[in-house]
Amino acid sequence: MRRTARENAPCALAALAGCAALAWLGLYGFAWNDYDNEARPAFDALVGGHLEQFLRLAPAYGGSLVERAPFALLAHRLGGGELAVYRWVALPCLLASAAIGVWLVSRMRSERRPLLHRAIALAVCVANPITLRALEVGHPEELLGACLCVAAVLLAAEDRGLWAGLLLGLAIANKQWALLAVGPVLLALPSRRRAACGASAALVAGLVLAPLTLVGSGGFVSAAKASATAPSAIFQPWQVWWFFGHHGALVHGAFGVAKPDYRIGPGWAAAISHPLVVAVGIALSVWLWLRERVKGRIGAGQALLALAVAMLVRCLLDTWDTEYYLLPFVIAVLAWEVRAPNPRPPAIALASSALAWLSFQWLPEHVSPDLQAAFFLAWSVPLAAALVRRLLFARGLTRSRRLGGQAGGGLQEMTVSPLSRPLSTS
Repeated sequence: MRRTARENAPCALAALAGCAALAWLGLYGFAWNDYDNEARPAFDALVGGHLEQFLRLAPAYGGSLVERAPFALLAHRLGGGELAVYRWVALPCLLASAAIGVWLVSRMRSERRPLLHRAIALAVCVANPITLRALEVGHPEELLGACLCVAAVLLAAEDRGLWAGLLLGLAIANKQWALLAVGPVLLALPSRRRAACGASAALVAGLVLAPLTLVGSGGFVSAAKASATAPSAIFQPWQVWWFFGHHGALVHGAFGVAKPDYRIGPGWAAAISHPLVVAVGIALSVWLWLRERVKGRIGAGQALLALAVAMLVRCLLDTWDTEYYLLPFVIAVLAWEVRAPNPRPPAIALASSALAWLSFQWLPEHVSPDLQAAFFLAWSVPLAAALVRRLLFARGLTRSRRLGGQAGGGLQEMTVSPLSRPLSTS
């Protein structure tokens, strides 16, 4: 244990420094962002001692507020005001990214990956421009959900079904899009452990969400139903349905801000986008299960790739797509690249982060929404197609590598945990 702590100490310090820098840059204030409009009233009620009002005022992602409520109470207990609460409730999200970064880098170090590759992986986790934007607009919970989902897959790959279920349940309670991770997590486990994992995930999610559901007509229930089923006027350029929209009256965004040249989305796109995201996630999991039913489970790499594909497809199909929606994809594809047998740098995660910054932050200041949509689709659709193709032919690639290893002298594989402990040999 001491040796593990000593080996990971420099990486942990670097991760904490990156998180501190992002917090300093992104948590300067909450005026006019989504936290001010959605989460602040609930947290104000909580620190004021009005628990029922806190539950009633919780937004659609109220489970995330419940999970981070102890940090809000601690900030208030230490004498902090509204700004301190705002910063403290983002702390567990940043710490989760630091933990995932240290976990992935420790595996890379055990495999003797180059220092530059490890530095890139850690930077993508803890110093990502997408994370900075998520903090600025008041949605740090997206980072928390991404890290919980990836950690659940990694634990499932190590046969830790109960712990995987615990993190998966917290992710689902945090934000409902984490349901897309259920398939990859369960498929990464042996069949005999899936029931226990699913039960623990359902129990944890139920415990977190039960208080919100019991308030009946609260904001959580109504907002969750609306976001899951009802058509919405939200129609962003960064999704596949954009060019099906039409130009008409001037579109206004949050707080009445005008959006020149924005299209008005067709009603059918808003109606089918969220159900279609769920359907694709289910179809992907069913297809993987049918392909690997003889083997009984899929490998960690395939599970992480399936998670990354599901999260990227979510961005492409969701008419609400915005920059921080890409965080789960970036963290998942980073973990997949780290787990890959080839010692390459995590180029896809790094390039996706840079392209996301270009698509969502630089281009909106310089080109029309149509050009923004075209540029986003120009890189995201081919990337999704390439990853899907890689997932489709993963079995064949694995088989060819295995045959190549036998022909080259029967090299023995060793499975190593993220903290450099041998787990099993094959």
